[in-house]
Amino acid sequence: MNRTILPRVGFLALSLSLLAYFSAAEDWPQWRGPNRDGISKEIGLLKEWPAGGPKLLWQANDMGDGYSTPSVVEDWIYLVGNEGPDNEFVQARNVTDGKRVWSAKIGKVGPNDQRMNYPGGRSTPTVNGDVMYMIGSDGDLACVGKDGKIRWQKNVRSEFGGKPGRWAYSESPLVDGDAVICTPGGAEATIVALNKKTGDVIWKSAAGDDEAAYSSPMIAEIGGRKQYIQFLQKGLVGVDAKNGKLLWRWDKPAQGSPANIPSPIAYGDHIFAGSGRAGGGTIRIKAQNEAFGVEEKFFDKKVPAGIGGAARIGERLYGGSGPSMLCLDFKSGKLLWEERSLSAAAVCVADGRIYLHGDDGEVGLIEVNETAYREKGRFNPPDQPNRGQAKAWTHPVVANGRLYIRDLGKMWCYDVKAKLSAAK
Repeated sequence: MNRTILPRVGFLALSLSLLAYFSAAEDWPQWRGPNRDGISKEIGLLKEWPAGGPKLLWQANDMGDGYSTPSVVEDWIYLVGNEGPDNEFVQARNVTDGKRVWSAKIGKVGPNDQRMNYPGGRSTPTVNGDVMYMIGSDGDLACVGKDGKIRWQKNVRSEFGGKPGRWAYSESPLVDGDAVICTPGGAEATIVALNKKTGDVIWKSAAGDDEAAYSSPMIAEIGGRKQYIQFLQKGLVGVDAKNGKLLWRWDKPAQGSPANIPSPIAYGDHIFAGSGRAGGGTIRIKAQNEAFGVEEKFFDKKVPAGIGGAARIGERLYGGSGPSMLCLDFKSGKLLWEERSLSAAAVCVADGRIYLHGDDGEVGLIEVNETAYREKGRFNPPDQPNRGQAKAWTHPVVANGRLYIRDLGKMWCYDVKAKLSAAK
């Protein structure tokens, strides 16, 4: 055998291994990522940040107002913004430099009552193929092409008698197969399923005379039945994905809460939900024949039920409660650790790390660890906006080796890919 073959084979194997390591990038095509759970499967990212944070690639200062978290697909960033009370729009930007490529008006800032605190666009676009779906704060549900042209549009307040909450529509629509799911609120069409190509009604669910809250729906398969789980203003509900029939309801996490914001988290037949004022917990949905019941597993005030949401990683639940980060057992609620961290933070997870965006604008990185809080870096983006009484409520996004932080009028893009030497 030629002796030069062995080192060449070894070099080739190492090269292929490193290529696989660094090519494991992933888009962030909708609210809370590919599976709407706040988790990316991306690997090859920095395990710890240098002092001052990772490398800043670019900063954009013309994002428009509002609180929409970006979606990132291939070379494009999509998000909702607004300029004044009469122009709420979806926009596309280039990931290379953050420059705007196009924008399309979708309506006015809702609910046409400028006495409302914190007016502005809220919905995160749901990218599906060559189109995307979002709902304006005044109820303008739109299907927009990647070319910026509106395919169809309807106002859920006027068409379905929708009832938004006090702080307007904030939902990010769910696309499931040929249907787009959204939550007008109200007595007759609390939740609706529409044909994603035409906007025609597939079904309307009367899930109670309930206002739409500020959460976004999730999919769960329980008892052989696909369900859409949504947190309304008066409680958590599960409806049949085929016809919208109300299957079960749990009101406890909404009691006394003015704003139900975090999206529910499904794990098999268990669902976690909570609000900052009421607290939260996990229920088990029991299926027997055609009936479904709710079994409460735990409920507590000290749970990760803040505006920034939580993430389930294995059997553990990680998220914020005020300025503290918590780690709980998902099903029992046992507190495994609690540690003061950033200010109240929004979370996303990638490559064994939890990315935090505090509501005061600070950004942090902690280890996924069920035994202790271990911080791996924090920094403040430059030139932060004057928020007035508002907060930095947008969620961090990790996509294709980059970290995106959006705030009022601004966005920062950071390189969080690990370097070659860090992967050896």
